[in-house]
Amino acid sequence: MKPDQITHVLSRILPTVQKPGRYTGGEFNQIVKDWERTPLRFALAFPDIYDLGMSNLGLAILYDILNARDEYLAERVYTPWVDMEEALRENAIPLYSLETKHPLSEFDVLAFTLPYESLYTNVLNMLNLGAIPLHTADRTTEHPLVIAGGHACHNPEPMADFFDAFVIGEGEDVILEIADTVFAWKTSNGSRSDLLESLAALEGLYVPSLVSVSYNTDGTIAAFEPLNTAQKLPVLKRIVAFLPPPLTHFIVPYIDTTHNRIPVEIMRGCSRGCRFCQAGWITRPVRERSPEQLLEAIETALQDTGFEEVGLLSLSSSDYTHIRELVRIVGDRFHEERINISLPSLRIESFSVELMELLKKDSHRSGFTLAPEAATENMRSVINKPASTEEVLETMRQVFSHGWHTIKLYFMIGHPDETLEDVQAIADLCKQILAEGRKIAGGRAKVHAGVSTFAPKPHTPFQWVSCDSVDQIQQKQDLLRSELSGRGFKLSWTNPKDTLFEAFLTRGDRRLGSVIEAAWQNGAKFDAWHEFFDFDRWLSAFSENNLDMVFYTHRSRDENEIFPWDVVDAGPSKKILWREYQLALQGKTRPDCSEHCFACGVQVKFDPIRPSEESDTWKCPPLPAKNPREKETLS
Repeated sequence: MKPDQITHVLSRILPTVQKPGRYTGGEFNQIVKDWERTPLRFALAFPDIYDLGMSNLGLAILYDILNARDEYLAERVYTPWVDMEEALRENAIPLYSLETKHPLSEFDVLAFTLPYESLYTNVLNMLNLGAIPLHTADRTTEHPLVIAGGHACHNPEPMADFFDAFVIGEGEDVILEIADTVFAWKTSNGSRSDLLESLAALEGLYVPSLVSVSYNTDGTIAAFEPLNTAQKLPVLKRIVAFLPPPLTHFIVPYIDTTHNRIPVEIMRGCSRGCRFCQAGWITRPVRERSPEQLLEAIETALQDTGFEEVGLLSLSSSDYTHIRELVRIVGDRFHEERINISLPSLRIESFSVELMELLKKDSHRSGFTLAPEAATENMRSVINKPASTEEVLETMRQVFSHGWHTIKLYFMIGHPDETLEDVQAIADLCKQILAEGRKIAGGRAKVHAGVSTFAPKPHTPFQWVSCDSVDQIQQKQDLLRSELSGRGFKLSWTNPKDTLFEAFLTRGDRRLGSVIEAAWQNGAKFDAWHEFFDFDRWLSAFSENNLDMVFYTHRSRDENEIFPWDVVDAGPSKKILWREYQLALQGKTRPDCSEHCFACGVQVKFDPIRPSEESDTWKCPPLPAKNPREKETLS
């Protein structure tokens, strides 16, 4: 179907669906190029609805980079909501791009952003709606190259059957290398296997069809074997040595989206080393932008978009070297314009209250959010997020004293060696905080506790840990529900089945692809949405493929087991991660690695691109003067 035909049919069906603005394109700041005069065409796909995908900074950055080159174009596509999907299928309309309404099958590259695993079935649904074969083995030179990038790709194996290639790590540099490679191949009239081999030769590209997997009798992986010399294993993640200036030219949607704001990344990476946090480990090393660069970007983006909110984004905003200066100049500069500035990811310390006070001098105090993650000092040591209970309480006193009435606290249950006493401590700490709040704010004081359940993640010290069972999770949640049901409390929690779903997808191997496909064929999609998620559908898919979910969820791993994600080198070495796990079992902490380098392996691997020692934009200190091969012997 041609774009003009699609446009004609859309004029009839869009008035019949929810939020037709999701499917029209035409937004302010979108980029539309001449299709016929642009030789290489990318469709950038986010496998969830427009409302969520429009807030994804990674996709917006790639859109800007590709469209800056005259010979390339990039257009957007998101997962249609169920009513629009039904209308597309009934009218035989293929899934199309927003900018020019071209079907996905007409693009040269279909590039998915995969921030989390619950989007996998949406990927299959989008391929199917786009008339693109699900399996890489069934695609020919007539089909788009189907690739993926994002945090979920740090274990690419569960989706290995469906993607031609995965980008491991950061995409700002490698996206143009991919484009150049595809462009050269397209003009050479080579075979599809020629293209895949050329992509495998790029640093940070994993082509699963060029790698075979063998298994032991107990179901664990015996070995990965490259089938072509172009594919080197493990695949070292791509990293951008110097963060480029922040994106300022954002598309302004016609409808409300999850975050109607300008997202500005102030730093990338985290030096804290929380043992449960995948993002903190796989985004090392820490890199920062200067306050001057950030202020200039905010001013430009506000003029270019008209948004009235700016989010200063990072994994740990309090750790940004120039955070006081940044907050001061941003607060002073935009005080009169009444621009709302948000600063997420603050640590539990009085410094966080000071920062929020600077940003919200005249605003109405409502909620203040912090994440203790655990309620006892011992458990906070296990997860390497050390803070004394008195320090936590003192911070909360300051929050209430500065005019906030509601404190939202994020906790996590299911950590290694956790007991019911540790869970009870969550309720006890919430009660102590509410009591302190009432001394200051009276009956207006409220405590909201969000309690998620830990799912072990690849490339973290806890990747060897077994996940809690449904019964264990429910027992802990029942305790919290009974303890935090009084006036002034609000409790939210994660469905135990959601946790198991996350656990088997994030730690799955290549065999899990057949489970994902079976679940999708049986109706699975929008698995991140509670109204659509059906755990029984997934259990049936496991059964159909003679696989046991427990193998992926409730099993501890040996130190030397080969993991599915060992095809990826995310920076920190596996030996260091194991050592961190052993320290966790002993209740011992590590210092912040910006204060003391313990040679996790990132510095050695990325030494060629480390800036000069005089630069203050690189927080990984130089390695000790010794043979890099001896790094594993450091304490």
